[in-house]
Amino acid sequence: MVAATRTNDVPEILAALGPVADGNPALTTAAVVVGRPDAPPVFGARRAPVFDLPERAVQALGRAARYAAWRREPLGTRADLPGLDPAGARAAVREGLAGGGGWQPYGRTAAILAGYGIPLVPSVEVHSEQEAVAAAARLGHPVVLKSADPDLVHKSDVGGVRVGLTDEAAVRDGYRAVTAAGRPDRGALVQPMVRGQVELVAGIVHDPLFGSLVMTGLGGVLTDVLGDRAFRLVPMTDRDAGRMWRSLRSAPLLTGYRGAPPVDTDAVEDLLLRLGRLAEDLPEVAELDLNPVLVGPDGAITVDAKLRLAPIGTEPDPTLRQLRRAR
Repeated sequence: MVAATRTNDVPEILAALGPVADGNPALTTAAVVVGRPDAPPVFGARRAPVFDLPERAVQALGRAARYAAWRREPLGTRADLPGLDPAGARAAVREGLAGGGGWQPYGRTAAILAGYGIPLVPSVEVHSEQEAVAAAARLGHPVVLKSADPDLVHKSDVGGVRVGLTDEAAVRDGYRAVTAAGRPDRGALVQPMVRGQVELVAGIVHDPLFGSLVMTGLGGVLTDVLGDRAFRLVPMTDRDAGRMWRSLRSAPLLTGYRGAPPVDTDAVEDLLLRLGRLAEDLPEVAELDLNPVLVGPDGAITVDAKLRLAPIGTEPDPTLRQLRRAR
């Protein structure tokens, strides 16, 4: 660290330090020059960095150390996922794109997810109060009603969801309410009430520069407020899936918080790996939002799924990721 004064020569000091740094290539080296805004940004043949404040030097070295630790970690292996039907999912994607793409109806979304073995809560699509009553009787009360309008992305925000419906009158009232929240002709979905220990969110987002990314985080209606999420590029390995949920601030909720039993994290990792394979095979999936995913000691199941399809152009080389040039 050099403090510039009237009596010292900063360039000369850095020039003298250069051979020392170059002669010890295994030694992590950086310099801090305080009070000299025009100090050179690097010194020595190895171009060791020069910072204007010690805090910035420590922060940069910390990031470099974390990157080096990440580089030393094993890559993991490509998981063997049973029960895949990529051809069936691809056929559903082609059908959706032929219809103009965009947000897909529940039936097609479920078909695409089924091709990759991603479990959903049983749902019945209905188009009248009487059909809703009959479906609720078959599934068993209490039930949940949701608008089936695929363009209604945040259903709970506009009254498109009714939960805990325990009898015929409640189902009839709920059907009228949730269909009015979207386009009534799209009907509604009837689901059994299910509970989980922790609500997660998981999904896919497609970026034209980087390709598809898999996401997971703390779910529920507050997911956007809390912003506790992790992302990974595809292709994913088994270690990627484990690192994703362990990197969350809310990870202690999954491992047994305040006496609660740990959830089935193997099921969480299996879900993330299946999403990764789906994203890898079907880049036309521009957005996929599974929220909430209910997880507990007995597994994980998706309660609500929204999927948007879009045509793709030239996909980025998965072995070569690069940033756009600054404009």
